[in-house]
Amino acid sequence: MKKSLFKSLVALALLASMSSCATVLGGRVTDYQRTRPAVGQPAREVRAGALIADVILFWPGAIIDFATGAIYRPR
Repeated sequence: MKKSLFKSLVALALLASMSSCATVLGGRVTDYQRTRPAVGQPAREVRAGALIADVILFWPGAIIDFATGAIYRPR
């Protein structure tokens, strides 16, 4: 009984640590966040809090956030 509870808690902790903060907590990703700016347009702003949380909690989560565009601030 204790082994199964321990395994469940470890699995839950791993799942939580492998999530990317901006993707999970940032809300719906807009078209502005998904598309790259054209040449001559200003760069999109990054959500600093989500980036710092990704780096501290699970740095590969930042890769997921940049790939989905969730790390960028919505308009």
